[in-house]
Formats: sequence, structure tokens, C-alpha cells
Amino acid sequence: EPFVADEYIERLAWRTPGGGSRGGEAFDPKRLLEEFVNHIQELQVMDERIQRKVEKLEQQCQKEAKEFAKKVQELQKSNQVAFQHFQELDEHISYVATKVCHLGDQLEGVNTPRQRAVEAQKLMKYFNEFLDGELKSDVFTNSEKIKEAADIIQKLHLIAQELPFDRFSEVKSKIASKYHDLECQLIQEFTSAQRRGEISRMREVAAVLLHFKGYSHCVDVYIKQCQEGAFLRNDVFEDAAILCQRVNKQVGEVFSNPETVLAKLIQNIFEVKLQSFVKDQLEEHRKSDAEQYLKNLYDLYTRTTNLSSKLMEFNLGTDKQTFLSKLIKSIFTSYLENYIEVEIGYLKSRSAMILQRYYDSKNHQKRSIGTGGIQDLKERIRQRTNLPLGPSIDTHGETFLSQEVVVNLLQETKQAFERCHRLSDPSDLPKNAFRIFSMLVDFLCTEHIDYALETGLAGIPSSDSKNANLYFLDVVHQANTIFHLFDKQFNDHLMPLISSSPKLSECLQKKKDIIEQMEVKLDMGIDTLNCMIGQMKHILAAEQKKTDFKPEDENNVLIQYTNACVKVCGYVRKQVEKIRNSMDGKNVDTVLMELGVRFHRLIYEHLQQYSYSCMGGMLAICDVAEYRKCAKDFKIALVLQLFDTLHALCNLLVVAPDNLKQVCSGEQLANLDKNILHSFVQLRVDYRSARLARHFS
Repeated sequence: EPFVADEYIERLAWRTPGGGSRGGEAFDPKRLLEEFVNHIQELQVMDERIQRKVEKLEQQCQKEAKEFAKKVQELQKSNQVAFQHFQELDEHISYVATKVCHLGDQLEGVNTPRQRAVEAQKLMKYFNEFLDGELKSDVFTNSEKIKEAADIIQKLHLIAQELPFDRFSEVKSKIASKYHDLECQLIQEFTSAQRRGEISRMREVAAVLLHFKGYSHCVDVYIKQCQEGAFLRNDVFEDAAILCQRVNKQVGEVFSNPETVLAKLIQNIFEVKLQSFVKDQLEEHRKSDAEQYLKNLYDLYTRTTNLSSKLMEFNLGTDKQTFLSKLIKSIFTSYLENYIEVEIGYLKSRSAMILQRYYDSKNHQKRSIGTGGIQDLKERIRQRTNLPLGPSIDTHGETFLSQEVVVNLLQETKQAFERCHRLSDPSDLPKNAFRIFSMLVDFLCTEHIDYALETGLAGIPSSDSKNANLYFLDVVHQANTIFHLFDKQFNDHLMPLISSSPKLSECLQKKKDIIEQMEVKLDMGIDTLNCMIGQMKHILAAEQKKTDFKPEDENNVLIQYTNACVKVCGYVRKQVEKIRNSMDGKNVDTVLMELGVRFHRLIYEHLQQYSYSCMGGMLAICDVAEYRKCAKDFKIALVLQLFDTLHALCNLLVVAPDNLKQVCSGEQLANLDKNILHSFVQLRVDYRSARLARHFS
């Protein structure tokens, strides 16, 4: 612990008797002083003793430092001597090594010809045995030395190739025969080792056979035996993947060129197993069942490409992508060449059947419809003539549009797009997709939606028909829903196939033409509004009485608005709701604005057919107020403004003669033509009074 002088003195004083108040003892300064003096002397003595010890240790340390420095100098000298000796030794070793290498080269130069001479002598000895016709050497008679025999016979076979045939035909024949026998024995040995699962023996035999012509036959045997018992399940593709996975682990341990062997196995699987399987599956339905044929073709091609993707994980050489693509092409070329023709033929017959089955279920015989172009339709709508579709027909409330039919057609087309994407050549994909899209347009848009619109137009009753049912709005509603589904399939399934090709603009133009043609026909259905107005006229004619606005008893009118007003408003509200349900977007506002303007004109002209007493005028105002409430359902500012103005005009029927000019100059009536104001004032029963005429003039 660190030394603190104050604490040290305190402890010394505390231990000294009389040095403090401990135990009630009296304080004795003399005794304490004496103790301090003695203690100081002791400390001085101790200091001198420690100082002498320190000086002694310093002297000893200096002496040892000198000795250590001297020793380090001696070691440095020894190290320099040793380093010098090491350099001399290294130079000597380098010199000896150079001599040894030179000597080794000389020995090798002498030994190599000697070894070749010995080997040539052995080969001549073995050749003589073939020449004599008797094989005596142990290497040929001992079956355990087949490896050495194979090496010898392989070399003799090469030598025999250089010998003239006329002099050495017999020996060449014997060598060739032995070569063939040994080759067969090695292949048989390889086969037996493979069946026993002896990988090391297989590797050893394969290495020997590598220099023989029959090495490829050894690979063929290996591939054949690998497939024994490998295809026992129904899923040939999964079996093939499992087999290749297993062989991939083994082939590197057996052969020196594993990628070549594995590629040959895969080629054999594709060209034998898969091709046979695909042919059996497709030829069965190729001519009899187009639907099943296309499904099988798509399924088999997809499973084959999936298998190819799995095989891409293995080492098959440099360009495995091209290798596998060629194998797939070799299997499916004959089927893919005319795929799109089969697809279009099936789609056409299937779509026609779906439509015909629907119309048969409705007991409906399709009739021919107009085939005029868009300009012809526009001319018809411009002239607002009667539709040239023959006599009006009664559809009995049938729209001839079926969501089930549409879903079936779109589902068939969706599957066709998927098959087209998978089975078409990339260069032909946009063209094929456009053909499928054209089929969809023909059957869904033209044969189904367009036919329903034409039939609906032909079924629109004339404006003077009584109790007319306006089914065309139901046709519009369903056609709108269906076209949204058509547009969704266009974006989801067709666009990805043609987005980067010139066919994109062609498809967009075709879609635009279809939309425009349908919109023109829907616009022609505006004649439905005439029917609505006609229905309102019938209601007003049947329900509105002259006495409604000129009651016999002015003081006994109990109704708030007339019965005709109630029925017309109820009818209008139903039609507004129907229009909102049948259309969407800006079309709703456009049609409602047209209906609202016609509705206003009808009420305006209707009110001018009657004369109004004071109480009758009040009732007319109440009717118009109800009509105005009904107009609010349109949510069209112009329509509401028209009825606000009409309501203000009706005030002229009840206002006091003295206030007529003030009312006419009001905000809502100030901008109206005076003839309009005058026409309403003339409807008052008291108009002919001199006072009223004077005030208005």
C-alpha cells in the first residue's frame, strides 16, 4: 500500500502510552516526544542500512552488466563465424547438387535407351512366341496378370500394324485374336466388377481398357447396366433424374473422362427411353383426340425441359446447354413443326362447340347479323335511323351472353397461350400468339358479344310501345363485365408474349378496333332512352288528368303531388339504378345526362298541355319539386339546374299578378327568353283577366 506520513504518525502516537486519550489515560507529551525521537533514530539507522544495501546491489549490477556485454560480444563473433561457415557449406551443397543433376542426366541418357532395349527385347521375345504359335510366358497363361498381358498385347498390336501383310499375316492374325480375347476378358471383368459394386476394380480395368479400341464398348456396357432396374415406376422423368444423380457420384471414381461418360448416358436415356415414352403417349391421341394430344404434348415437353434443367447441374462438357437442347429437339421436332396448326384447329372447333352448346341450351338458332364496318355503324348512329337489322325481335328477356361461356372460352385461350409460350420457337412466338388472339376475338368478341349486341339492338322496342322491357341495358351490363375479363387476359397472358415484337402494335390495333366497334353499337343502343321516354309518356297520358291542375273544389285538395308524378318518379329511379349497374366510368354520366335532358323536356312539354288554377299551380309546383328530387339521383349538375329552372317557372302559375315582373327578373328566370316566360303565364286560368295581362305586358 502507498505510504502516508500522517497515518503513520497517528498509528505511532496511538501505540505509545500517554500519546492519546485511549482508555482514559492522561496525555503525556514528554513521553510522546521521547518516543518520536527514538523512532526517528531507528529510522535513520534503518535508512543507513538500506542505503548501504542499495549501493552494494548497484555495484553488483554494474559488474554483471559488464560481464553480460562481454558475453554478447563473444556470441556475436561466434555467430559471424558460424554464418561464414554456413555460406561456405551452402556453396558446396550447390556445387554438389549441380554435379548430381548432371550425373543424373548422364545416367538417364544411358538408362533410357537401355530400358527401351530391354523392353524391345521383351516384346521381341513375346513376338517370337506368337511367331512360333505357342504362348509360353507366364504373363499370357496366368489370368491374374491380365493387366500386364493387356499392356504387352496392346503394344504388340501397334507394332503389328506396321508389319507387311504378306510376310506376317499369320502372326498379325494371332496378335489381333489375342488382342480381341483380352479386350473381351477385360470388358467381362469390368461387367462383373460393376455387378459386384467393386469401384476400385472397375477403375483399374477401365484404366487398362482406355488404350484399347473397345473402350467405348466398356462405356456402353456401363451405361446399359446402370439402367437395369432404374425405370420401374410410372414416372420415367423422375427415374431418369434419380439415375443421373446416382451415376454422377460414381462415374468420377471409375472413369478418367467422367463428363463424356455421363453425357453419353444422358444421350442414351433421351434417345431410347424418353423418345419411346413420348412417342407412345402422343401417337395414341395425335389423330383421334386433339385436346388430349395438346395436353400430353405440353406436359411431356414441360417435364422434359424440367429434367434438362436438373441435368444442367452436372458437368457434361463445355456447352451442355446446346447439348441438352439438341436432345430435346430430336425428340419433339416432328411434333412441334405443326403444333400451332393443331392448336388453332382445336381452339376453333372447341370454341365453336362451346358457343353452339350454349345456344342449343337456349333453343336459339343464330341468325346472320350485319357485317358492316365501323364507318357504316357510325353513319347509322349519325343519321339516327332505324337499325337495318330486319324486323324487331322479341328476345323474351334473354341477353344471349353467358359468363360461363366466356369463362370457358377464356380458359381454353389461356391454356393455348401457355402451350404457345412453351412449345413455340422464340422466333415464331409472337406470330403464333397473335393467331390465338385472333381466334379469341372471332369467337368471344364477334360471335358472342357482338352477336348479343346486335340481337339486343334488334330487340329494342319502338318508343311508342307500351310496357316495353328494356333488356338492352342488361346486355350492356354483361358485355361490359365480359370485356373487362377479355382485357385482363389480354394484359396478363398475351402481352408478355408479344411485348417486344412488331406484333404488339398489331394486337393493340385489333383490340382498339373491337372496342370502337362495340362502343358504336352500345351508343346506338341510346335508342333505349327513347323507349324510356316513351314509357314515361304512357304513364303521364294514362295517369295525369286535366282536373289534377284545375280541381272543381279549390278548398278540398288533399294530395301533395299527383299520381302520375309518383309513378313517373318511381319508373325513372329504377332506370337510373339500372343504368348505373349496367355501365361504368364516364359512360354512366354521359347516358344519364342524355336521359336527364330528355326527361326534363318531357316534363316541360307535358306541363304546357294544361291550364292551372291557383291550387292546381301549387300542385304542379309540388310535382316539379318531386321531379327535382328524382333528378338529384342523376348526380348531373346540368340536369339538376334544368329542373331548378323549371321549378322557378312553375312559380309563375301561382304568383300574384302584382309580383309577376319581380319574379321574372329573379336570378333563375332573368336570362330566359320572354316567350318562355309568357308561355307559362298563359297557362293560368286567370290569364285573360285584364289585370294579369296588363301586369305582364
